[in-house]
Amino acid sequence: MYTLYYGNVIHTPQLGAIEILLNHYVGVNASGTIEFVQEAASKESALELVREGNDLRDEEIAFVDNSHKSASFLVPGFIDTHIHASQYPNIGIGSDLPLLDWLNNHTFALESKLDGSLEGKRLAREIYTKVIDRTLSNGTTCASYFTTVDTETTKIFADIAAEKGQRAFVGKVCMDCNDSFPSYQESLEDTIANMKNLVDHCHHLEENGYDRSLVCPIITPRFAPVCSRDLLTELGDMVKQYDLPIQTHVSENKDEISWVKSLFPDCPNYTSVYDKFGLLNARTILAHGIHLDEDELKLVKAKKTSLSHCPSSNSFITSGEAPVKKYLYEDGINVSLGTDLAGGFEQSILGVARASVMVSHHLAMGSAEDTKIGIPEALFMATVGGAKACNLENSVGTIEKGKKFDAQLIDLDVATTNVDVFGFQRPEDNDKPEAVKEKVLNLLYKWVFSGDDRNCVQVWCNGKTVVNKRR
Repeated sequence: MYTLYYGNVIHTPQLGAIEILLNHYVGVNASGTIEFVQEAASKESALELVREGNDLRDEEIAFVDNSHKSASFLVPGFIDTHIHASQYPNIGIGSDLPLLDWLNNHTFALESKLDGSLEGKRLAREIYTKVIDRTLSNGTTCASYFTTVDTETTKIFADIAAEKGQRAFVGKVCMDCNDSFPSYQESLEDTIANMKNLVDHCHHLEENGYDRSLVCPIITPRFAPVCSRDLLTELGDMVKQYDLPIQTHVSENKDEISWVKSLFPDCPNYTSVYDKFGLLNARTILAHGIHLDEDELKLVKAKKTSLSHCPSSNSFITSGEAPVKKYLYEDGINVSLGTDLAGGFEQSILGVARASVMVSHHLAMGSAEDTKIGIPEALFMATVGGAKACNLENSVGTIEKGKKFDAQLIDLDVATTNVDVFGFQRPEDNDKPEAVKEKVLNLLYKWVFSGDDRNCVQVWCNGKTVVNKRR
């Protein structure tokens, strides 16, 4: 089925700038690819655009008209570049602890329950189904996930993501030196064998009727201190052998940095550990990066590596405040956003975008530098920044010709909305175009700061509806 959408479109093709496309038609073909985004004199003229490149009968074209909604708009789907699916039940627990204590007291115990036993598989299916449903409901069309060290339950996660239709990078946690919680780790040999097992499983998802293009395995050393040098070497070799992306943590906590220095004295800094073992490249996502020094920033830029900024988590665990404005504008580093469940308590990238602005303001209060970012930067990180981090910038992140239709429909007038919109704030037919754009921009701002999943009424991934709250 070909689908023609009509209404206001908002996205951030360029860092620091919001583009508002008023009353535009978006043509999406049956494969989920956007064929055009443009104005048209009428519905019929827009349908002619569809027929120009397609031999379709009228009944083969669905028309979704959202133009009558004065406080509604299409935005790109969110991209969450750092989320621990297995930690979902622990949201809100452990705010009194710093990172390393939080891991030992709460995280490892929970993750170790999701093993290959019958109960472990049952619990994994329950948790993983819930977290994917929840993220989709919040407009997250793509996410880079950590699961656990267990392969069988990680394969369950991959199946659920494919079944639900979410783009997912599936990361089996790799660690063989977890001395602080020794019952939760694998041997070097088992880690590599099981990682290859997961790769094979993901590459054959289509045999179960799933869209393999949506699910990708990702090399996931948990973080350097819990990985032996041999494991890091083997994972670096797997990256080359299978051409896989990489995700891990870096420079989240100062005690963690000191720990890394003690374990890898031959490396000048934390980031260089990953570089030494072939785990730092343009397809690497480094979560946090709060305390990176100038040499590390130069290395990250040189390798075209992306950062995943997790302000909600960094505040919850008192890890620090990443100077993302500097990273974006001075250092020229791509920055995306991550919920970092369950260090983070936000289930939605919308909440993380909000937090990224507020954390930058707090950082500015104690600095002579202008560290503040705004909604344009926050939404860019939530969409385009995430797409770049996942090496998907040519496919998703904006709503434009040639990309896949990964989008969410926002409606501030739903019955249960938390956002109040007054008459004078709504676009009127007699308003001049610039006045309409200003009102729509203000509605966007109201959504970012006051909205939530109730306003996300429909979500599409790869052109297919994955959430529909309007039924």
